Order: sequence, then C-alpha cells, then structure tokens
Amino acid sequence: MKEIKMNYNEFEIIRTSENLVEIPAQRKMKVPGRIYTDESMMQRLLSEGGPINQVINVAQLPGIQKYSLAMPDIHWGYGFPIGGVAATDWQDGVISPGGVGYDINCGVRLAATGLHTKDIDNRIPSLIKELFRAVPTGVGSSNAIRKLKQKELKSLVEKGVSWIIEQGFGAPDDLNYIEENGCMHSADADVVSSRAFERGLAQMGTLGSGNHFLEIDRVDKIYEQQAAEAMGLFEDQIVLQIHTGSRGFGYQICDDYLKVMGKAVQKYQLDLPDRQLAAAPIQSPEGQNYLSAMACAANYAWSNRQVIMHLAHKVLRRVLKISESDLQFRLVYDVSHNIAKKEEHDIDGSKKTVCVHRKGATRAFNSGNDELPDRYISAGQPVLIPGDMGRYSFVCAGTDTAMDETFGSSCHGAGRLMSRQKAKKAGRGRDLFKELNNRGIVVQSKGRATIAEEMPDAYKNVSHVVDIMHNSGVIKKAARLKPLGVIKG
Repeated sequence: MKEIKMNYNEFEIIRTSENLVEIPAQRKMKVPGRIYTDESMMQRLLSEGGPINQVINVAQLPGIQKYSLAMPDIHWGYGFPIGGVAATDWQDGVISPGGVGYDINCGVRLAATGLHTKDIDNRIPSLIKELFRAVPTGVGSSNAIRKLKQKELKSLVEKGVSWIIEQGFGAPDDLNYIEENGCMHSADADVVSSRAFERGLAQMGTLGSGNHFLEIDRVDKIYEQQAAEAMGLFEDQIVLQIHTGSRGFGYQICDDYLKVMGKAVQKYQLDLPDRQLAAAPIQSPEGQNYLSAMACAANYAWSNRQVIMHLAHKVLRRVLKISESDLQFRLVYDVSHNIAKKEEHDIDGSKKTVCVHRKGATRAFNSGNDELPDRYISAGQPVLIPGDMGRYSFVCAGTDTAMDETFGSSCHGAGRLMSRQKAKKAGRGRDLFKELNNRGIVVQSKGRATIAEEMPDAYKNVSHVVDIMHNSGVIKKAARLKPLGVIKG
C-alpha cells in the first residue's frame, strides 16, 4: 500500500502497511518507533496519546537497537507501554525495570489433556469449585502449600523449577517445555532484599489478583494442522491455562530496584525523557544486580506456575475419578510476558548480543531455533495469547519474520480498553456472573469487584489483536481456545 503520513504532537508518523505504523527517529529518538496496529486501533491510540508517547520515550534509551516496538495490545504502563519491546546493546546499553514491569515474569502456561468436552461437560461447576479451593486467589493470597523456609526459598529462586520438581511438584520432563527450562542461571539471592523474601515465603502456588486466572478451555478451532499436531492439540480437546507471575516477591524486587535505578540515573548521568524509565548501564554493578534479582523473580514465577499446574492436575484426577492414562495430562509450554533477557539477534546484518526487554510481550522464536525443544523445532515456538474470560484465547507459533522484525517477539494478550476503575463503573448494576454463565462459562472469584474489573468489555477483542500479528507474519495461528470455566483473583 501507499505510505500514509500523519502527525501526533508534532511527531511525524507513517503508516507503512495495513498493520504497521512507523515513527521515524526525530528529536532525541535514537531509533524509529514501530507499532503493529491497524487503522481502527491507531485512531484510538492517537486519541489516548500516552502509549504513543511511551514508544517515543523508549526510543531514547541509551544503547537501544533498531526500533522501539509496540504490539497491538499496547496500552499505558509504568515507563514502557504494556506491549512494548526494546533491545539494548549488552555492552553499552542500559537495563530499565520499567521495561520488565512490577510483576516480573508474569506469564502463561498451557497444559493439555486427552479429554473431550463430553468427558467433563456436567462436571465443570464442581471442577471450578475444587480448583478454587486448591489454588488460593486474591490480593495477598497464600498457603497453597506449606510456608517455605528462608533457605528453601533461596534454593528455589536460584535453581528454578528443577528445585520445585525435586519437592514433588511435577515431572522432570516438564523442564523441556518451559522458557529457559524454568531457570535463569544468573539468579543470585544475595542481591534480593529480606522484605522480598518475607513476601515470597508463603505465596508459592497462588494466583494473586487482577487479570491472573486459572482457566478450563476447549480447543475450539485448529488453524494450522502441523503446528497443532506438534503441540499435541486437537479439536474439542480440554486444556488448562494458568496466568500469573512472581507475586509479592517479584513486586518487591521491582520496587527495591526502581529506587536503586533512580540514583543510578544521576550517578551515570543518563539523559532519559521520563523518570519511570529509570535505568542503569547493563555492565554497571547496579545493572548486574538488578538482572540477578530479576532472574530470581523469574525463577519464582515459573515455579509458581509449576505448583499451580500440579495442584490443578490433582484436582482433575480427584474430581473426575480417572486414571493418569485416561487423563493424559501434559505441559504444552510456558511463556514469559515480563522479562529482560540476554539474546543474540541480527542487527544491521551481523549477530549482536543484546538485552531484550519484553514488557507485556511474548517470545516468539522461529522453527529451527536451537532454544526450542525437539518437539517444536519444525513448528516454531508455541506463543500463548490469552484473551478476556468471555471470548477466546489463541495458541500460535513464532516465525522467521518475528526474528527479523521484532527480536522474536509477539503480543501477549488482548490489551485493556478500560482502566480498572472505568470497568467497575461500567459494570455497576450488571450481573456479570449471569452474563458469563449465559455464554456457557462458569466463573468463580474472591469478589464481584474483580469480575467487573476484568469483564470482557474492559479488553480489546483478542481475535483482532492476534489477526494483526498473524497478518504481519510475526506469528501464525495454530489453534483457538474457548473458555468453559474460569477462576479469577
């Protein structure tokens, strides 16, 4: 299509294709900004302003490479927009906690079964009730398993999921289907505050609040047979999704290091457009300590999802009264949404080591990538993109285009349309539980306020978001999931 030029706040913006706009490097921008969005979504973004400003601000980070990127689920976040991706030079660039977020390694895990809808059709209410009992939800939720000792938590955050499997939660083979095999080896518990440890001792195996969920889904549609078969997915199959992160442990680490980074900005005389982008050089003591603490939180989050999956597995066996061979419970994959990682990418024709910040974005590595387990080498990495609790979620696969254009990254969900406050206001007088039940979805949560905050109307249509990424070639759709039962915090 012919390029279309527009202006935002005196910045030139160019629509280069139906699904992509570019903000050329202007003023203090070191690289262009790119937003994957179609015309209807772009008009809303222009009216909001804030997320576009954040894309422009991120483009000014010291050492940023190629582009400041945003996915179609973009909305305002702390520092970076949610849906933002940026890679900084590993030697000369910076690390910014705002490019990771407070809920470090918030992510999604997909587990498959061998069951069909008919096998659980009349058992969904009892399954949701028992899952709600087994997996604590809500602000400050705790005691899914026994409270860990300080020494145990230190082992967990440094060794990751392998340690929690040694305690009886899951099987060793699960490690093959978790990003980074469930452990960032740069983790160092000595750079984590005692307050973070206090908060993390009792929260292992808990969902927390907000948009976190545990969901029973059915595979509603298969788009790409090869990719779906590689992932072991088939039509009408029952699967589980788990969406949560590092709980109070990760939140405290982010909070602690934002204070450290605020001082580092002055110490290293960094020229930043927004104090929420507080950063430090990657190779500085502050930068290295943050990366080691962030890795501890990432390992906590993977372990948290591992424990929840194990608890859910036990509930399915107990409620359905079926054997392991009949259930055929299996981890498909676990992806991270809020993380910064050392990776190698093609920059201007040569391989370069960078720190990829993904803030509300999913890694989407291509087929043939040696980071993937053998099962997915031919299909590409599973990319899990949950929607709101009333519509759909998608399972996709990463592509060569993702490696070329987005540092192997894609969107992470639907993206909010309304703030939580606006959603609660819009939900007044409505029986949202009944509305969802009329759609065939059983929902349970700690309170009605959470359901109002997370009602489907508060989110973009995930089908629209995923189509933009699919049509851009960044991902390819493999399967669509439809919710049957949802637990919210």
